[in-house]
Amino acid sequence: MLLAIDVGNTETKLGCFASGGDGELLQSWRVTTESRRTADEYGAIFAQLFAAAQLRAQDVAAVVIASVVPNLDSVLEQACKRYFDCTPLFLKAHRQRLMEIRTDRPSEVGADLVAAAIGAREQYGSPLIVISYGTATVFVAISAEGEYVGVAIAPGINISIDALVDRTAKLPQIALEAPEHALGKDTITALQSGIVIGFVGQTEALVARFRAEMGTPARVIATGGLADVVARHSRVIDEVNPHLSLAGLQRYYRSMAHSG
Repeated sequence: MLLAIDVGNTETKLGCFASGGDGELLQSWRVTTESRRTADEYGAIFAQLFAAAQLRAQDVAAVVIASVVPNLDSVLEQACKRYFDCTPLFLKAHRQRLMEIRTDRPSEVGADLVAAAIGAREQYGSPLIVISYGTATVFVAISAEGEYVGVAIAPGINISIDALVDRTAKLPQIALEAPEHALGKDTITALQSGIVIGFVGQTEALVARFRAEMGTPARVIATGGLADVVARHSRVIDEVNPHLSLAGLQRYYRSMAHSG
């Protein structure tokens, strides 16, 4: 099996793929990213996840990782060596050769974004706009030629809610659902309108700008833990795919295995 790990600032996504060049995704998980975990703690997490899914850790033949938390890289490398007996392959945005990065500073591009972009292009072709709803809301443009040509980054939904709660007294907890009307009649519907409908508006405005600058009505694929919240109420999102980064990591591993 191939284990793919996408380490984000808030969550870490893991996926096990069956052996073979195009092995299917057998199981996926999401765990909280904790920068102070040790290699042994990650080993315990691996053991628990695999046992619950009735998968055998000894069947993992390779590990591929995209990480935006650098201080966890060596910890995860130790954990993989110790518990899977293999050295993980790390995807670095500016070193990979699957997708041309057409930005001014490719070394600044997050490995998770490139993994998701590669996974999206692999499954849907190009041009595309890939939107990741995570710690940040990130819009990535993929040209008709399949190149990573631009990005927009905004505060994520949960970060925005947390900032509002931190600075405002007595705000209630709300469900992330759009109210029936944009004109809120109480605190809860007012918050739902501003947050949910507001983020839908942000998505539709940026997609329109991206399409105009790209010169094409690119398809829009959403990913990330909160993608469904916006997609349920937006006219521009064509599909939600929670596994884009894992699929991109699998594709990257295949390319490196074949080149080696």
